[in-house]
Amino acid sequence: MNKKQIKSLISLTNRLHKQKYPMIVIIIIMVLSLLMSRDFLRILFPIAPDECEVLSIYDGDTMTLQCSGKTEKTKVRLYCIDTPEMKQKPWGAQARDHLRSITGNTVKLVEVDKDRYGRIVGEVHSGEVNLNLAQVKAGKAAVYDAYCKKSEYQAAEKEPKEAKLGIWSEPGLHQTPWEWRKQQRSR
Repeated sequence: MNKKQIKSLISLTNRLHKQKYPMIVIIIIMVLSLLMSRDFLRILFPIAPDECEVLSIYDGDTMTLQCSGKTEKTKVRLYCIDTPEMKQKPWGAQARDHLRSITGNTVKLVEVDKDRYGRIVGEVHSGEVNLNLAQVKAGKAAVYDAYCKKSEYQAAEKEPKEAKLGIWSEPGLHQTPWEWRKQQRSR
């Protein structure tokens, strides 16, 4: 549940309480709301990864897939990571090329969420390799802390930072692509 949903649930609970609904009814409504939330359902019923054919890799954290059983192409944003934009030369092209080099023709997609552009946000595996983590470990991607809830990504980022690999080899906005995009929008 996101903050907005939690606030709505609290507001509803308060209104029901003021209207003198029995506490058991309020508790049942709260429990049902939690059970129906997408995050909770994923914990109870993990979704098997989709088998997908790789159609294209646009940059270091975005790919287009054709997943089995779906007629539409699936645009995927790699969860937990952010890579330099293609206009951030040479970093963007290096991140894209590395992702292309470690990605097979078919992958497994584990959907985590959808972003504001309607793309699937997920972890993508090529064979036994988690491509999201591989990008971080190779120094081609920064962990996008604002959207990452898995500590393994922050742990994986420490080594390339210390070794000054890839984007960590020299300071700059290529290390924080989200800041670079923000700066570009304000121009």
